[in-house]
Amino acid sequence: MKKSNFDKAPYVAIDGHRCTAGWEDITDELSNVIFQKNAQQVVVAVDCYHGVYVEEIAACLQEGFPAAQLFYTLSAMRSNAETAEMVFPFVTDDPVFGYITPLELKSFFSEQKTTVLQQQISAATATIIFVIGYGATLIAPDADLIVYADMPRWEIQLRFRNKNISNLGADNTDAEFSYQYKRSFFVDWRVLDRHKRTLLNRWDFVLDTTIPGRPKMITGKALQEALAHTVERPFRVVPFFDPGPWGGQWLKEVCDLDDNQPNYAWGFDCVPEENSLLFRFGEVLFETPAINLVFAQPEKLLGKKVYQAFGAEFPIRFDFLDTIEGGNLSLQVHPLREYIREKFGMGYTQDESYYILDARENAFVYLGLKEDINKNAMLHELHQAQEKGGDFDAEKYVAKWTIKKHDHILIPAGTIHCSGADTVVLEISATPYIFTFKLWDWGRMGLDGKPRPISLEHGKNVIQWNRTSAWTKEHIINQFERIGEGDGWIEERTGLDATSFIETRRHWFTKKVAHNTNGIVNVLNLIEGREAIIESPSNAFEPYIIHYAETFIVPANVGAYTIRPYGESDGQQCATIKAFVRTDNLTDYRIN
Repeated sequence: MKKSNFDKAPYVAIDGHRCTAGWEDITDELSNVIFQKNAQQVVVAVDCYHGVYVEEIAACLQEGFPAAQLFYTLSAMRSNAETAEMVFPFVTDDPVFGYITPLELKSFFSEQKTTVLQQQISAATATIIFVIGYGATLIAPDADLIVYADMPRWEIQLRFRNKNISNLGADNTDAEFSYQYKRSFFVDWRVLDRHKRTLLNRWDFVLDTTIPGRPKMITGKALQEALAHTVERPFRVVPFFDPGPWGGQWLKEVCDLDDNQPNYAWGFDCVPEENSLLFRFGEVLFETPAINLVFAQPEKLLGKKVYQAFGAEFPIRFDFLDTIEGGNLSLQVHPLREYIREKFGMGYTQDESYYILDARENAFVYLGLKEDINKNAMLHELHQAQEKGGDFDAEKYVAKWTIKKHDHILIPAGTIHCSGADTVVLEISATPYIFTFKLWDWGRMGLDGKPRPISLEHGKNVIQWNRTSAWTKEHIINQFERIGEGDGWIEERTGLDATSFIETRRHWFTKKVAHNTNGIVNVLNLIEGREAIIESPSNAFEPYIIHYAETFIVPANVGAYTIRPYGESDGQQCATIKAFVRTDNLTDYRIN
C-alpha cells in the first residue's frame, strides 16, 4: 500500500483574526483590555466547561495579575453528597445506562453558599477580580468581561482515564472510567451544554487549554466568525482513535497511527459531540469542540427541516470498526425508538448500517436469527453464559453471512448483529452511540482486564424475533438500487432501512459528479480512490481535497457542489458513500 495520506489534523483557515498563544501573551492581552475599560474595578468571569484544569488557569492569572483577587465557583457548589443524591435518578445504578437529565447548572449550586460568595466578591477591594470555574457567569452575572475555557469531550475522556479530573460537582477522580463517562453523558455534558448555549454570543474571549501548558486564546467574535465561515464550505472534524479488545491493524496503516499501540478498534471521524474542530489563525491552530458549530449555526449546518426535527443535535454519525487481525465485535442489539425514549429519555434510537470498507477472504457478519429457533432456549443459554461464565454457541441461533468489500449491511434497531474478524466497517448510524445492548462478548475481558458489561435484560426486551434469515436476506443485505447515471458516474441507493430517518447513496465516478444538499446536511466518505476534490460550481468556496477513508461534512447551506477524482486518482474510478436525513416524514426527535 502507498504511504498514508489520511489527514489526522484537518483545519479551517480563518483570515482577519489572530490567536494569542502562551500564558504570558494571554495575560498581556487581557491586561490591555482591562486597562482600556478605565474602571475603578473590573470583574472578569472565567467560565469553564467540564474537564478544564481550573488550577492551571488560576495560577497563571495570579502570576500575570499579582494584585488581583481570585474567587472560585467551587466554593459555592453543593456538597458531594448533595450532588450525588440530586443526580442519582439520572445516573441510576445501571452499569452502563442512565436517563437524560433536565437539570440546569444552577441546580449544582447551594443558594446559601452562592450568597456568601457573591457577598465576598462585592466586598473585594482589588482593582481586578477574577471569578473562575463552572458557572462563573452565574456567580457574577454582571461581569465586565467574560472568558470561556472550553474542552472537547474526547480530551475529557482521556483525562478521566488518567485519573486527572472528577465529574461535575464531585470528588471522584478514582472512580471507574465507565461510571465517569456514563455520568457525563447523561448529566454533566447535558447541563454544561445548556449553560454554554446561553453564553455563546456573550464571550469576550475563548480559551483553548486542550494541551496542558500550551494555552491559546481568541476573541469571541473570532470564534463566531470562524463558525459562520465553516458552514459555507465542506469541512472535516478532527478524528480520534481508540484501542479495544477486538481491535485490528488496518487503521494503523491507512490512517498512519502509532504502531506501538496494540490495535485500534474504533476510529471516530464524524461524531461532532465528541470530535473537535481546528481553526488556523496565521500559523496557530486553535481547537474547539465541534458541537459548538451545531450550537452556533444549527440551521445553516443541518438545514431548516432537520433543525426543526432534532434541534441543535447532529443526527448522523460515521465511525470505523477495525477487526483486521482482531476479533469479533460483541453480539448486540439496539433499542427500539419507543424503548429508548421511555427508558433513557432519548428522542431517537441507533438505527445503523455496516458499510464494508475492507474485508479479507471469508469475512462475515452475524445478522438476524436463524429460522425456527427456540427463543426461550436462546435466552436461557445467554443467561447461563452470563451468570456462570460458560460459553454461548452464537451460530446455533444467529445467522452468519459471508461479506466482501463494498457490501452494505443495514441494521434497523432491534436486529441482532455483530461484525466478525478481518473486516473494516464504516459504521453509518443515527447518533445515540452509547445505546448498545451487549448480549454476548465471547467470554473475553476488556483492555482493563475486567468483564465488559452485558445488557441482556435490556436486550431481550427489544430483540425482533421475526427478523430471521429469509427476512434479513430480502430486506437488509445489499439493498442496492441504481437510480441515476451520466458521463463517468453512477448513483446507487444503498439504504438505510425504511424505518430509519437516514438515506445513503453511493456514487462511482471517473469524472465530475454533481451533488446538491437540497437544504439538508450531507455526510460523505471517500470509500474508493486515493484523492478527490470537492468544488463549488459558483466558486462559493475554495476547492477542498479529501483522501481515502476520510469523512467530510457538507453543510446544508452549501447547496450545489461537485466531486471528481484528483491527483493520483485523476481519471481512475473513485467512490463516495453519502448519508443525509430523509425529510418526507420527520417527527420531533429533540431531546434538549
